[in-house]
Amino acid sequence: MKFFDRGTPAREVVADVLKQGIKQLPLELSEAQVAQLLDYLALLNKWNSVYNLTSVRDPLEMVKLHLLDSLTAVSAFAGATNVLDVGAGGGLPGMVLAISCPDMKVSMIDTVHKKTAFLNQVKAELGLSNVTVYTKKVQDLEVKTKFDVITSRAFADLSDFVNWSGHLLAEGGQYIALKGTAPAEERERLPAPWKVQKLQPLAVPGLDAERHLVFIKAETE
Repeated sequence: MKFFDRGTPAREVVADVLKQGIKQLPLELSEAQVAQLLDYLALLNKWNSVYNLTSVRDPLEMVKLHLLDSLTAVSAFAGATNVLDVGAGGGLPGMVLAISCPDMKVSMIDTVHKKTAFLNQVKAELGLSNVTVYTKKVQDLEVKTKFDVITSRAFADLSDFVNWSGHLLAEGGQYIALKGTAPAEERERLPAPWKVQKLQPLAVPGLDAERHLVFIKAETE
């Protein structure tokens, strides 16, 4: 936890890497939001020692592979008001979206109790009133208000993703899947009426790795 503790030189180093990365993105965050992102990473680092939420252990790599990786996608959610993150795990991208877009309602769902316990702890400690956490299979989730965007980060095959959660997407809504590579065969296997509308490559600051956003909507006749 020492790398992220407030007031420590190590936290300032991590904060500087984060701030420099944010400057390269079409994104404006306040000092308070940056502090929340670092506090979130501190909790992830702390809980990771017991719950193994991520295989990434190095603090600077966590900034790039977790925070900046998710922050790079935030602008794609412009206009979204009610978002579901499926297979949320440690909260990526859901928790980053919730911090970056406080007016957006962000729900996160995972089947693993220790992961959702962590997400609820982050919600409580950071005072994120726009966050809702569910512990169950997405196939079993029922909500009063459907989501205008459903997202996931390296969660599942795109066909499974839409098959399992299609009942939760509002009419006219879309999927935004965060992927490393985006294999053509996976996109082509999508069941009707789902179609890939756009494939957008992402350049994550400080990260030399392939990243894509896959935008999926129902194609009407």
